[in-house]
Amino acid sequence: MIGKKLRWLGLALLAGAVAWGAVQTAPVAADDDPWPQIAAAAFNGRPLADGSGLITLEMPARAEDAAIVPVTMRTILPRDDTRTLRSFTLIIDQNPSPVAATFKVGAGVTMISTRVRVNSYTNVHAVAELSDGKLYVVKIYVKASGGCSAPMTSSAEDKTTLGQMRLRQFVMASVGPAAASHEAQIMIRHPNNSGLQRDQVSLLYIPLFIVRKLSVWQGDQLLLEMEGGISISENPNIRFSYVANGAAMFRAEADDTEGHVFKDEWPVQAM
Repeated sequence: MIGKKLRWLGLALLAGAVAWGAVQTAPVAADDDPWPQIAAAAFNGRPLADGSGLITLEMPARAEDAAIVPVTMRTILPRDDTRTLRSFTLIIDQNPSPVAATFKVGAGVTMISTRVRVNSYTNVHAVAELSDGKLYVVKIYVKASGGCSAPMTSSAEDKTTLGQMRLRQFVMASVGPAAASHEAQIMIRHPNNSGLQRDQVSLLYIPLFIVRKLSVWQGDQLLLEMEGGISISENPNIRFSYVANGAAMFRAEADDTEGHVFKDEWPVQAM
């Protein structure tokens, strides 16, 4: 329910930004801080508790490339804390469509890492919903400019590879028992056009064309479900932790805003 409302909020804010040309390239004054309004709309006014000591948000203070800024969200719950992660929501306050993505997660997922576009100097918020039903928030300030309108790379323009997916599985240094945490990375070939980029020849805006939803399962267990917005970088990739459940296969399914559906599956590697 939250994910659907966040997606519609993001698209509505994007439409307003395009209509008014409201792409900011400088930090705003404190009185113009959009976060209170974004938070109230995105979470229906639900209270947001301080997540310090429970979750972390990692991003570079100054981005080397505003179109592919790495971001990692993770839970750091104390060992005796029995709560688990239900979802992460990533919000880039000053982006034309602030809600970058929502990530619904299955049991055992404690970390999500991806790459995003950052359009101007901005606060970035990560909001976690834990199994107690409460929301917890942390933030970080990032200096970047022009990420949402940055031109595509040549690989993203290759339509012959549209929707191709790849899954990498990582062998941990000391994996321990089968219930220990592992990591994997799902990658999908897709331009993820933001709607704010211009064709370098015609100078016309390239229409919005993004991965709308991406889901990953381990056997029949849902590990990850992303509802994405324009802030997710081209060729989306998501790295995540998980707990092995003994299943033999991973599978993934994605769909985009033009109605394409992409599917693939991979055998689980022995760790």
